[in-house]
Amino acid sequence: MTSEAPVTPSGRGRGRAMPSSRRLQLMTLAFLVAFGALTVRLFWIQVVEHPFYAGEAAHQQSVDVVTPALRAGIYDRNGTILAVSRPTSVVIADNFQIKDPATEAQQLTNFVHVPVPKLTAMLSRRSGYVILNDHLDIATGHEITKHNFAGIVVQSSAQRVYPNGSVGQSLLGGTNVNGGSAGLEYQYEHLLAGQAGKTRTFVSPAGFVLPGSPSRVIQKAKPGVGLELTIDTSLQYITERDLAVQIHNTGAIAGSALVMDVKTGEILANASLVNTKQNPGVLGPIPAWGHDVGAKGIQQTINNLPFSQAYEPGSVFKLVTFSAALNNATITPTTPFVVPNAVRVGGRYFHDAERHGTLHLTATDILAQSSNIGTYLVAKTVGASGILAQVERLGFGQMTDLHYPGETAGLLINAANYHPSDNVALPIGQVDAVPPIQVLDAYNAIANGGVFVQPKLVRGYVYADGSVKATPPSARRVALSPSVAATLNKMLEKVVLAGTGTNAIIPGYAVAGKTGTATIPRPGHDSLLVGSYNASFVGYAPANAPVFSMIVVLERPVTTIFGGEAAAPVFQQVMSYALHRWGIPSNGTFVKPLTGSKASLASDVT
Repeated sequence: MTSEAPVTPSGRGRGRAMPSSRRLQLMTLAFLVAFGALTVRLFWIQVVEHPFYAGEAAHQQSVDVVTPALRAGIYDRNGTILAVSRPTSVVIADNFQIKDPATEAQQLTNFVHVPVPKLTAMLSRRSGYVILNDHLDIATGHEITKHNFAGIVVQSSAQRVYPNGSVGQSLLGGTNVNGGSAGLEYQYEHLLAGQAGKTRTFVSPAGFVLPGSPSRVIQKAKPGVGLELTIDTSLQYITERDLAVQIHNTGAIAGSALVMDVKTGEILANASLVNTKQNPGVLGPIPAWGHDVGAKGIQQTINNLPFSQAYEPGSVFKLVTFSAALNNATITPTTPFVVPNAVRVGGRYFHDAERHGTLHLTATDILAQSSNIGTYLVAKTVGASGILAQVERLGFGQMTDLHYPGETAGLLINAANYHPSDNVALPIGQVDAVPPIQVLDAYNAIANGGVFVQPKLVRGYVYADGSVKATPPSARRVALSPSVAATLNKMLEKVVLAGTGTNAIIPGYAVAGKTGTATIPRPGHDSLLVGSYNASFVGYAPANAPVFSMIVVLERPVTTIFGGEAAAPVFQQVMSYALHRWGIPSNGTFVKPLTGSKASLASDVT
């Protein structure tokens, strides 16, 4: 038997096993290579590229929040605060972060002053942003921050406050979320608002500030510059109160009044009121701030009427006619005129307020009794060109240097559109429409010896450190010669002593002024509002050494339409207060109406 040995395939049989130590070395090497690569990558990201990724992270998680500057205050001439911004805290809830609204409401209720049931409902809304209180005091805001309530953020804000209530509101105006919305608050927004700052803070993915997140001031806010006004708060209050009572008593639609320092042009009081109970009819409503003044339903207007409302001034405009004639030396106070009851000029019929026969009156009598026809005769002595030139000379139709928001220059006729009937209408104040401030400016020039002085409302600028920078004096120019102004002064005294303005008499003081009772045109029509008039009085005191000038205008009074009866009493009351408040000495003369002062023309309806 033959036996065979087993055959082992060459290269295909069992190989030698790799030692375990060799295998471990290879695995360790692979691990070290991988770890080294990872380390290098991490080093590159965390060290080399750190600034880039840090910037990207900050960009995605942080936001620059505008921090508004604290709005500067407004003060009267004596430092009394008229408007101030009070720092407040705004409490905001990100209710996505609040897990137990009921419990948190119990904890928060005494801080935010919201009842628990209402607060629970607010915290339960799935909106992510709910304002719980937007005018909380700063101290309480800090307390809330210390408690770290879940989902609650406290931000700084401010609330505009008017410590004297509605006093002067028509002049001051108001604010909204965008800043000043009307009046001086709007006009001086660029100063009062200051310069906003910038704070960088972290936000949630929804864009809300994270509670307790760190913040960094990028740019500090700069406080605004405050205003020191020419207004005297006490006189402002008295003016508004007395005007409001007279608007109520006469049933007028609205009323306005201004008190001015004769020499400086500083406006000491600026009142503008509307009777919200009266139907304004075809002229439309006068917007109001909604705060009663002096009488129920009498409120501050949003539009400051002494600057924004042009009206046909009526007989107070006769100052233009008489000053032109005196300036051109065509009359003297004693020049005699033969005055009929009526005339027809340019197809229009003009007459005096009360029917009368032919009268023999001096120029002074014509002004005192406010004769329309007599004024026309005076105007004829200088002609249309002389009257038109005098209108411009006295500042009518021209914006004041104040450029108050909404101020109107008025509407004037000129030589190009002059109609023959305007030879009567213009001299008696029927054609031109002007704001009350322009009427007061003209009379103030007479009181100031013929020098026209621009009105002024801001005495100085108040800085954050308490310093005050005075504003320049008002611009001045000569409008009339001192002799003409002095002559007119005496004639205007006669208006108060023995003419239509006896209700403006102030015992112990000489008073000069003029009444006006003007018809009101119907808008868009060549006709008048039947039975509707503007009643006004403008004057100054003491007439022998003028200190204060003042105008009062009542729109459409009902119980009486005459300026001497509706407007002059307000002048008398307010001017009396002003003279005593400033300690202006009496001239020692007790003045009372002269016997028989109610002449046949003792009315001034034009």
